[in-house]
Amino acid sequence: MELLSPAGNIDKLYYAYQYGADAAYIGLKKFSLRAKADNFYEDEYQKIIDLKKKFPGKRLHCALNISFHNRELEDFIKNIDYFKQYPIDAFIVQDMGIVPILQKEFPNVELHLSTQVSCMNWRAAKVYKDMGFKRVVLGREVSLNEVKEIKDHIPDLEIECFAHGAMCIAYSGRCLMSAYMTGRSAQSGLCTHTCRWNFRLDADASMLDKNRIKSEEIAELARSGALSLTEESRPDEHFPIFEGDNYTAILSSKDLCMVEHLADLKAAGVDSLKIEGRMKSIYYVALVTRAYRKALDALDGKITEEEARPYVDELYQTSHREFGTGFFYNRNDANKTVSGASNSPYMLCATVGEELPLEEAEDLFKKGQASFANKNELFEKEVEAAQKARAGQWLRKPDLCVPAVQRKEGWKFYQFHPLNHINCAVGFEEQLKEEIGKGYEASYAAQKANKTDGDELEFVGPDYLSKKAEKGQFRLVDPKSGLMVNWVSEGHACVLYTNLNLDKGTLVRVKDPDYKAD
Repeated sequence: MELLSPAGNIDKLYYAYQYGADAAYIGLKKFSLRAKADNFYEDEYQKIIDLKKKFPGKRLHCALNISFHNRELEDFIKNIDYFKQYPIDAFIVQDMGIVPILQKEFPNVELHLSTQVSCMNWRAAKVYKDMGFKRVVLGREVSLNEVKEIKDHIPDLEIECFAHGAMCIAYSGRCLMSAYMTGRSAQSGLCTHTCRWNFRLDADASMLDKNRIKSEEIAELARSGALSLTEESRPDEHFPIFEGDNYTAILSSKDLCMVEHLADLKAAGVDSLKIEGRMKSIYYVALVTRAYRKALDALDGKITEEEARPYVDELYQTSHREFGTGFFYNRNDANKTVSGASNSPYMLCATVGEELPLEEAEDLFKKGQASFANKNELFEKEVEAAQKARAGQWLRKPDLCVPAVQRKEGWKFYQFHPLNHINCAVGFEEQLKEEIGKGYEASYAAQKANKTDGDELEFVGPDYLSKKAEKGQFRLVDPKSGLMVNWVSEGHACVLYTNLNLDKGTLVRVKDPDYKAD
């Protein structure tokens, strides 16, 4: 089975490929149901071309799954020459009006029917196949038995099913709540995920006869119009709720998780497993993709189930709502929780790039020694009063006096891209005591007084669960000066120096200090 992962921007596309996806799906600005994702535009087609060269054989699917208004259809036609520059393997569409345009202008690109169409039976699937669709993304209401029936009737039609992620309380996402409550339509890519807001149940006391409210009359109360919901950030807005003869209004569903049931999906004839989440983080995309990759590899006999298990278990440590199996087995299971909701105990704090070549590493050592020597030379040229002032400044701001990076056997430099604040306590004071000369006393005292425990970093890769870097196992270095730094944050230029062997695309995480286990 193909593993299809979400990619809301170029970075997420890289991590989807790097962490094991066979294909990834993107959106184009204005024409995707995730308009708030960093959908692709401008010159990013060239970056995607380069990325696909680095990952040969990986496929790119493009979601054009909005419901087109006349103006939007004309806008798309005007941009066709631009869209032709993307290395797209398949378009995911729901609006039949776009089909003949795509067939004419992109004759070599596959058509995949979006889940928004809610295709749920083999006769409908055959109609779409006859129209030219190679693949149908089935509605999320379909059971495994129905999947098998569709595949048995149309064996040469590819079947794609969602296997993981958020589900909507609507026919495959065709929800009107967002448009009704905020004026932002899910069908135009502007869904506010209204069903996931926090609501309070209210009752209009003037409409209730307290003497008549008994347990057997609750259904009548639900139909009375007395009940309403209030969202926590909108205390003055009240949304009436009703219960009809054949339905109960509910809001938000569990998250779908089929990682433990891949054999059943394969037996039913599913050709592609889809992970939801183009608006999710890099960390989420990487770890969920990795978990399903390992589970699929175990299913195919490429690795053992014991080897896959730690990666699958890590999936449950990503931030998620309650997990369930949706409608795949039976309707009753849709309300069953197979795993409780969880917040991630980790924070993503950085990403690791390529290892620096030897000549760049040597240049860093030279820069560091020169920068440090220059600082020491300037200090020694100052008069005694200026030296005391400088020493006092260093005592107040120890970051102004840090040592040069020192060569260590077996250590390597890596490109390093901070995303959050990282503390690095490495015992600078001892190195300063040896190196700074006349001014070392003040800087030694400053580093010793201000030394913190620092962060323990964990490195997560496509093929290693995690590698922990404890105190002293890594250094953070300013690439301009070659001097070590006490801390970095997003936007700071930095390289990593460590004795760990890391792959490009490694994620760096730290324990979230605010995390509380359920």
